[in-house]
Amino acid sequence: MLQYAYPIAWRTFPIDESKLRELLQSIESGTVGVDDALTRLRDLPYEDVGFAELDHHRSLRTGFPEVVLGQGKSAEQIATIAERLATRSERLLITRADVEAYRAVKEKVPDAVYHATARAITLDLVKQPKLPGVAVCCAGTSDMPVAEEAAVTAELAGSAVERMYDVGVAGLHRLLDKLPALHSANALVVVAGMEGALPSVVAGLVSAPVIAVPTSIGYGASFNGLAPLLSMLNSCAPGVSVVNIDNGFGAGYLAAVVNRQTWAHPESEGTS
Repeated sequence: MLQYAYPIAWRTFPIDESKLRELLQSIESGTVGVDDALTRLRDLPYEDVGFAELDHHRSLRTGFPEVVLGQGKSAEQIATIAERLATRSERLLITRADVEAYRAVKEKVPDAVYHATARAITLDLVKQPKLPGVAVCCAGTSDMPVAEEAAVTAELAGSAVERMYDVGVAGLHRLLDKLPALHSANALVVVAGMEGALPSVVAGLVSAPVIAVPTSIGYGASFNGLAPLLSMLNSCAPGVSVVNIDNGFGAGYLAAVVNRQTWAHPESEGTS
């Protein structure tokens, strides 16, 4: 039995039980022996592969498997991690990955997909419909890599995503044309560089939470994203939360969590 140093209120987590249930049913039916089951469960908390300790238990705790940051890792390391995670999960997300890393992963995980704009590698074998309710907006085309990282993450986490790109405040009519889609969202990711004004504008138009993402796109005085970060933190519109510079993953994940909670409690639906 797994032992913990502190009590865990399991019902507070959206638990992905499919793999554990499948194992327990196999034991019950006699197709998997007790010793074999113990061997499988022994690596359930984490697995040491030498250069990384893989948290196979994370999906049971949070409902989403461990995400791999590809930046700074070799293609071989990324491929090894991907192969081991894919043996225990139907979903896989590797962020900040290049084509070389994808080719290495593809050899070990044939169903892996590369999202070039998002610079992300995914595996999605979950056969469930996506929950509508997430919108991803970005101010300019240059912000698309961060916006796509958010969109790909939210989709892998179970949400259908409405994309609205190049709708910055310099041409406000482009954003206003998207009002019906904005109003139908349960959570909005709004990505902007330069002065970072777009999240405040969007938050003034909707009642759903806005997750603002500053990007490092902009001229010198934007200070590689610091200027939009400060603008978003100083937003005059309520309902805006801010993630780190270029952190599309964090924003997309949070949007999917908000959307899932909204669908879990339908009395809270109706954002605008």
